[in-house]
Amino acid sequence: MRSSTTVVYCAIDNLVPIAGKPLLGFPEFLDSLSAEGIPCVWITARNRLQLDSTLRRLGHSAPFIAEGGSGIFLPEDYFHLKPSHTIRLGRFTCIPAASPQPAAAEALNLLAEETGIDVVRLRSLSHRELAQNTGLEVREADLVRQRDFDELFFFAGASDADIGRFLSQASQKKLSVRPYDGSLWSLAAGRSVGACVRELSKLYDRSMKAHSLSIALATLQEARELFPTCHRSILLTDRSAATESISAVHGATPKCFPLFSPDTWQLALEAIRSRQV
Repeated sequence: MRSSTTVVYCAIDNLVPIAGKPLLGFPEFLDSLSAEGIPCVWITARNRLQLDSTLRRLGHSAPFIAEGGSGIFLPEDYFHLKPSHTIRLGRFTCIPAASPQPAAAEALNLLAEETGIDVVRLRSLSHRELAQNTGLEVREADLVRQRDFDELFFFAGASDADIGRFLSQASQKKLSVRPYDGSLWSLAAGRSVGACVRELSKLYDRSMKAHSLSIALATLQEARELFPTCHRSILLTDRSAATESISAVHGATPKCFPLFSPDTWQLALEAIRSRQV
């Protein structure tokens, strides 16, 4: 199943929309990686329920990291060697990085009370309000708020200074608060993309009985946290000149490919296959 010691960590949120078709060429790229025995670990801010139909449609059978680094989700019997600490979530074995709900919901309530800043939790909205605030159909919108780890919310009438004070207080409490989509924010207790990648890399090393080479693949928006955790990286950019994009990313200088070029996925595949990244 895993004949290669290369592992690709791919941030998919800008490549696979919640509703609609994946970016042209991306499914074929995934198929080619699979055919060569190269695992492709998806990284997403979405939850496992939102991903379910996409996983089935694209035939994805490798682990994925969900809710912005909150947990690693392993397909049944993917690794022969079992991780030390896991929980069961739906049809997946999960290695948690963040504290499971209701930890985030309780932390958000306390933070709002201590700062005096009003927040509206996504799970408190009616189906109609939920669809309006997410721009999704009712069924898809309902899946968004069914979280295993993080809590989605938006600020109610808060100024930029208020939001800054809220973020500062959250940081002092070691809570992760980051933009989610549009006006939505996400709060989690203890999540870390880096911790998830490191834990998963250890499992691949043990499974392969060799040191795996981790290659990150992402657009600029999703690269900042992912790239420093991997050995090498590929940046998908929509700019003809990638200088500004490269300077905004921490870690080793990534290999850059234009996001919408018809040759991009073949070039990325060749770079991964040959490890010329």
